Amino acid sequence: MSARWELVVAELVAERGEALVRYATLLTGNEEEARDMVQDALAATFGRLRNGFAVDQAEAYVRRAIANRFLDTARRRQRWRRISPLVVTPERLDSGSTLAGERLDMAARLEGLAPRERACIVLRYDEDRTVEQIAAELGISQGAVKRYLSDALGKLRGILDRERLRGERLEHGEDGR
Repeated sequence: MSARWELVVAELVAERGEALVRYATLLTGNEEEARDMVQDALAATFGRLRNGFAVDQAEAYVRRAIANRFLDTARRRQRWRRISPLVVTPERLDSGSTLAGERLDMAARLEGLAPRERACIVLRYDEDRTVEQIAAELGISQGAVKRYLSDALGKLRGILDRERLRGERLEHGEDGR
């Protein structure tokens, strides 16, 4: 006999599945991404054998999980837009861009960070790990991970600003003295 939660999931998907996909599509603007998001939200909601849900309660949890995933993805993309100028990519190096050299040397920038800040940045933006995964891997709290990421991004922004200012001074013939 199936567990009660499995019956609730089956009933929820049968009765409200398309409504959940429409909801997620309104958020994401992409039906394929929305379907993936609904699947992820169902797995998150029922991943821990949750019993005692009625279908309407389960739908509310799933909708909240969809909204949270959408917001997390939007935040991640926003953070990436802020940090992407700091990252060296083969396309940028091969493009003949004037940004080559020291300005694109991410390793040198990362050396200016404390070891935990560096580890958090690399795990978050290079390995695409979640805050929870980083905390587990480093054996620290999620709050500490968030703090290290925030501090590191602030330092990296400062480094980039100084590099940009130095480049502008050189372009204008100032020697920085």
